[in-house]
Amino acid sequence: MTTDTLVIGGQSIAPGETVKIDLEMPPLYTATNMSIPVYVKRGKRPGPVMFVSAAIHGDELNGIEIVGRLIRSSAITRLRGTLIAVPMVNVYGVLNQSRYLPDRRDLNRSFPGSKKGSLAGRLANLFFKEVVSKCDVGIDLHTGAIHRSNLPQIRADLDDPDVLEMAKAFGVPVLLNAELRDGSLREAASEAGVKILLYEAGQALRYDEFSIRAGFKGIINTMRHLGMLNKSRSKGHNIKRFIARQSGWVRAAESGFVTHLAQLGDHVNKGDKLANIADPFGTFLSSIESPAEGVVIGKQNIPLTQEGEAVYHIAYFSQPDSVAEHVERLQDNLLPTEQNMVE
Repeated sequence: MTTDTLVIGGQSIAPGETVKIDLEMPPLYTATNMSIPVYVKRGKRPGPVMFVSAAIHGDELNGIEIVGRLIRSSAITRLRGTLIAVPMVNVYGVLNQSRYLPDRRDLNRSFPGSKKGSLAGRLANLFFKEVVSKCDVGIDLHTGAIHRSNLPQIRADLDDPDVLEMAKAFGVPVLLNAELRDGSLREAASEAGVKILLYEAGQALRYDEFSIRAGFKGIINTMRHLGMLNKSRSKGHNIKRFIARQSGWVRAAESGFVTHLAQLGDHVNKGDKLANIADPFGTFLSSIESPAEGVVIGKQNIPLTQEGEAVYHIAYFSQPDSVAEHVERLQDNLLPTEQNMVE
């Protein structure tokens, strides 16, 4: 909860203040100084302390735009509690358009880090110590990997009642009960008692407007749920939430050129063709089929594949056809068609 004293990077921020802070990181070998940009807005009234982080993987750019829209939004003007927004955690990766750090380590496998460890460990320690450990809740923003897209989804420990309610409040149809991974921010935050959601949407090195809008709206919804912002009347279609307890990747049986038949958000049945694979002459080699009924929540975009490569990510729900319907409703709410705008 908000207290009179909050210190980040050696700078004290009082209730009612809004500041931008540069957390000093190790410089580049060119002697160029480096820092993590941090935006802190403290309400005059008490409430939870929340962090929103993006670009822990440096090529995942959607979150940077989401954080920018959040900071500029008039919705957070009358804030209760404290918002700590970090548009770029892995600044090195953003500069290099790379998922990884210069030492080739994955920052999201390096938490909570160490002050005297590797570059990844030191950066993880800095971010965790100065930001995450001072919060009650957090939302970490991600996209799919290079050449892969993810349907907007929340991944979290849904067995935690508080986290489950936060996930539902976020407002996307797909909630995936995901195990904690060793060294992840989510694992370290959970062990420190910080309730955290991971938002996955879009693909690396690309802006996706639907994913950005869903992420921005989801953060505002969550802040309202936590009492950090005033409640508001919901507009548009009612969106139900569906919990997936299991998901899996469907892999290519042959190497070749892929023609995709299924798209993100599609409801698929067991045995449905997801894609066809052909050789360079266009001769059909094999098809990729769904192993069970579910919803496509992730897919490879590049039309090339190697035998054994993961091509489609499918989540399994008790009512997968309903999930697909509510994904369409969310798209209608966030990306209204000209017909809807006229009406």
